[in-house]
Amino acid sequence: MDNLELIDIIEEQELLNLTKEIKSLEEKLNELEIACLLNEEHDKLNCYLEIHPGAGGTESCDWANMLSRMYMRFCENNGYSYEIIESQKGEEAGIKSFTMYIKGMYAFGYLKNERGVHRLVRISPFDSNARRHTSFASVLVTPEYNQEINIEIKESDLKIDVYHSSGAGGQSVNTSNSAVRITHIPSKIVVTCQNERSQMQNKEQAMKILKNKLYELELLALENKINDLKGNMENINFGSQIRSYVLEPYKMIKDNRSGYETSNVLKVLDGDLLPIMESILKTRRNK
Repeated sequence: MDNLELIDIIEEQELLNLTKEIKSLEEKLNELEIACLLNEEHDKLNCYLEIHPGAGGTESCDWANMLSRMYMRFCENNGYSYEIIESQKGEEAGIKSFTMYIKGMYAFGYLKNERGVHRLVRISPFDSNARRHTSFASVLVTPEYNQEINIEIKESDLKIDVYHSSGAGGQSVNTSNSAVRITHIPSKIVVTCQNERSQMQNKEQAMKILKNKLYELELLALENKINDLKGNMENINFGSQIRSYVLEPYKMIKDNRSGYETSNVLKVLDGDLLPIMESILKTRRNK
C-alpha cells in the first residue's frame, strides 16, 4: 500500500467519523429543542386519554380500537406506563368508548396534540363488496393535575349508574355490577371506570377523574379558550379531522396542523408517533 492509498483510507475514515459526529449533534440539538418546547405549565404531568368513535357504527368502533392499540404501543415504545380505566366493546367489533391513564415524564406534553378527530380511509373488512369506507374517532387528552383539586360536587348534580364490567371472559371476568358510570348533570361530563374489582373502588377512581375534568373546565374558562371539555369534539365527521390515515387507494398519513406526511402507515399505527408529535410542537413554536 503506497502513501496515496493510505491517505485516501484515512480521509474516508475521518469523513465517516465526522458524519457520525454531525448526526449525533443533530440528534442532541433536536432533543434540546423539543425539551425547550415542552415548557408549558402542565406538560410534565401524567394524563388521561379517551377515545370515542364517531358516526359509522362498526367501522368507527373498529377504528377507535385501532387507535387504542396505537397509543398503547406508543407508551410501550417510549417507556410510559399505562392503565386501562375503561373499555366498552362495540356491538359487533371494536370499542364504543375507551379511557387509559398514562404515567411518565412529559406524558401530557407529548399527547396533548393528539386531541381532536382522527380520520381513517380504507377498504372495509366488514363490507362484503370490499368498498372503501371513511371512519372517524375522537381523542380527548386531559392532564392529571398534581395539586389538590378543591372542587365541590353536589350529590344532586350526579347521576350514578352501575353495570357489569366487560372483561376478557372465563375466570377473569367480573360478574358483579362493579363498573360505575357517573354523569355530572350541569356540565354533561360522563366518566366511567371498570378496571377495579369493587364498585366502591371504581366510584372513587371515577370521581377522581371527574374532579380532574371539572378543574380543567375551570382553567379553560379562565383562559377563555373553550366553554367546555368537549370543545370541537361534538362534530366527529368530515372536515373536522386533525389527521388523516389513508390505507386505500394509496398509503399516507398526514397531519393537518404541521403538514407532516409519511407513507409508512403501519409503522405509525404500531405506535411510532414521536416524529408527528414533534412536528406539531415545532409548528406551534413558529406561530
